[in-house]
Amino acid sequence: MTKLVRTIHFNTPLVMIKDWTIARIPEDESVKLTSRGQISVKGTINGHEFQTILEPDGYWSHWFRLDDKKQKELGVKTGDTVSVELTPVKEWPEPTLPNDIQKALNAAPEKVQQKWRDITPMARWEWVRWVNSTGVDATRAMRIEKTFSKLNGTHRRPCCFNLAACTEPYVSKSGRLMQPTA
Repeated sequence: MTKLVRTIHFNTPLVMIKDWTIARIPEDESVKLTSRGQISVKGTINGHEFQTILEPDGYWSHWFRLDDKKQKELGVKTGDTVSVELTPVKEWPEPTLPNDIQKALNAAPEKVQQKWRDITPMARWEWVRWVNSTGVDATRAMRIEKTFSKLNGTHRRPCCFNLAACTEPYVSKSGRLMQPTA
């Protein structure tokens, strides 16, 4: 059994999936992390500090996106191999709420809005992931409705979905990260 560690170190090429540049965590390093699901991390890329949420890839490893702004800041591009150091942290940044979720939250009863404020950022990330894990508009609308219905009851987190699946519909298929396009 692989010993769990606080910090992992690896080199990885930046690859393109559709028009996103991502870094995949090598499986032999990812297994040293404490979760197969999302993980909040701080670390460095080529010595530059950053913080992100590692996303599961559906293959028992992780990945993260480097948007154009972050690539420019780091002086890297798709095709470059980068040196990465990552340490899991307990602090989770607030998730960015998609407009439809924010609109539903704003219209929700005060009890639901209060519970949303009371749950952890990690739990908020899980609700957003669950809603985002479908590319079907009708299913998404149903999940938003269920999110706030469950928060109006006793639930604080979504249940019954695979936390180790890749839930970003733009770059996944059937719960797995797509293969690089270039």
